Amino acid sequence: MAAKRTFRQTRTDATPEGAITKRSRLPLHIEISEMLAREIKAGVLLDGEKLEPERAMAERLGIAVGTLRKALAELNDAGLLERVQGSGNYVRNIDTTNTIYGFFRLELISGGGLPSAKTVSVDHVKDNEQLKFSKHGEYYCIRRHRLLNETNAAVEEVWLDADLVGQPLSELDLSDSLYQYYKEELGFWIARVEDSLGVAAPPSWVPDAFGAKADSQWGYVERRSWDQHNRQVEFSKTWFDPATTRYVARWK
Repeated sequence: MAAKRTFRQTRTDATPEGAITKRSRLPLHIEISEMLAREIKAGVLLDGEKLEPERAMAERLGIAVGTLRKALAELNDAGLLERVQGSGNYVRNIDTTNTIYGFFRLELISGGGLPSAKTVSVDHVKDNEQLKFSKHGEYYCIRRHRLLNETNAAVEEVWLDADLVGQPLSELDLSDSLYQYYKEELGFWIARVEDSLGVAAPPSWVPDAFGAKADSQWGYVERRSWDQHNRQVEFSKTWFDPATTRYVARWK
């Protein structure tokens, strides 16, 4: 049997060893499946590795067996797990973006880490001269503080075509995954992205939680995103702290 895996979570003295500490607005079984997916893609869980028995895993994570089975079913549907009747669950590390965070390329230096987000601001902006993909020149500028597990990882500035939003957008509308929000609430989904990498100082609005690191050079990503109809719908800038976070893209 494979050795037990303990997912990197913020814990208290009262938290059982290895237990999940829920911290996002995602349903718990989705949070678990996304965390496992990122552990698989980071190589923490190896291709072909057999997971521990479901009841033992559920007990270690401090969740109901039914919740775990729903999470494993999500991984199976995404092609990242093979469930063999009478034998167990086996990891399949395939090249896929068929998860909520399939396009999310930031992970902890040690690998993986479940993303979460704190919205800093949401503003409706007209006539941004640097952006040309909105037919009417109107955008929502969304600024967010990104964490991996409970580690301060990055800040991002997302420019979304306002034509795609049916009513005024507020920070209360947004989930931890904007791509999930687009698909479930706005009726489109991100089909492909183009990333450009560099280094840059973080912006002036970086939250105080990052402290003096705001004065240093961080990793920098510019992303253009297209939907299923090949329309550019989004442009984003992400600054990530290289002391805690790395950008990773994997191909097979």
